[in-house]
Amino acid sequence: MNGLGVRLASFLGRRCQACGEAFRGGEPGGEESARLLCPGCRDLLAPRRAGYCPACGLCYADAAAEPYLCGPCRSAPRPWRNFAWHGPYAGLLGELLRTFKFNARLGLSRVLAALAREAWERAARDGPAPDLLVPVPLHPRRLAERGYNQSLLLARGLAGLPGLGLDPAALARVRDTPPQARLAGAERRDNLRGAFAADRGRVAGRGVVLVDDVMTTGGTLEEASLALLRAGARSVDVLVLARTPRE
Repeated sequence: MNGLGVRLASFLGRRCQACGEAFRGGEPGGEESARLLCPGCRDLLAPRRAGYCPACGLCYADAAAEPYLCGPCRSAPRPWRNFAWHGPYAGLLGELLRTFKFNARLGLSRVLAALAREAWERAARDGPAPDLLVPVPLHPRRLAERGYNQSLLLARGLAGLPGLGLDPAALARVRDTPPQARLAGAERRDNLRGAFAADRGRVAGRGVVLVDDVMTTGGTLEEASLALLRAGARSVDVLVLARTPRE
């Protein structure tokens, strides 16, 4: 949008991408989510800033506690290097993600990608900067049924982040596994074993940001991360919008 378009949109107001209400747009140059969300929805979608595990996003009862590693992440470190996320899979964020994923309201990808981009920019990260965005893939049969991959839509909205290119073909889902939500913990691990394969020619020596919409126990992200590392990825960072309570 050119300068005149930005000023005109600010003068005329906007419609909130979450609730549809008209509101006066955020200041040009500020966070994109402030230009897409009314103040009320922005408050409801405020990021979780404390009281969680920095390795997996598990939320604690004390929402004001300094972030610290949960027991499972201390006893069995995750295969990823850094973890970035926005907030718990609840309230308005959970509602938007369910509508986006299961009701095909694909227009929400813009505001959800804005929240994900801000989560990435906000997160503390160790090590060299990554250079490749890779969405968690769907199996071709599941993709044909749904018609779109919500993680790819989010990753496309992140492709403007400095230094990060997008490669949807770097990782493939080679086994059509039952949905994780239907399975218990041990069954989930067995269900995903060998479900992903990464293209060595695309990922070897590169730092990868693995993008998904929601993390539950992290089994999908772990198997996908291991596939990328086995194919020679230098490192894997994870970026998700939401984290569910551990089941």
